Amino acid sequence: MNKKYPLPPFNQETAKQKIQMAEDAWNSKDPTTISNAYSLDTEWRNRNQFINGRAEVQTFLSDKWKKELDYKLKKELWAYQDNRIAVRFEYEYRDKNNQWFRAYGNENWEFDENGLMKKRYASINDLKIKESERKL
Repeated sequence: MNKKYPLPPFNQETAKQKIQMAEDAWNSKDPTTISNAYSLDTEWRNRNQFINGRAEVQTFLSDKWKKELDYKLKKELWAYQDNRIAVRFEYEYRDKNNQWFRAYGNENWEFDENGLMKKRYASINDLKIKESERKL
């Protein structure tokens, strides 16, 4: 079994490392690389979608970046305990009509003993913005 360091239980330093690794991976927009941080049987709730397993994660992410262009994400630590991390995030993207959006949200993560994320629950809200209002 592959291990994805740092491993739980997390402290403030290792939780921040895990978050930075996730931010960097998601900003790469590479579904395969990103999905390798998740357990084979990972469970997600993303907005109103339920996603199960790495293959569905890859499909979801591939579809996401066909619609969310020029995607840029920033994550920050909210809380951690044992094998769980809570994250606050925001990201910006534009759609095919060049309408810009900023998405705000929270994620709750649970990791297995190998440091792979086995559960990801995301609540996300989108706000239309002008290109001049972009922060990221």
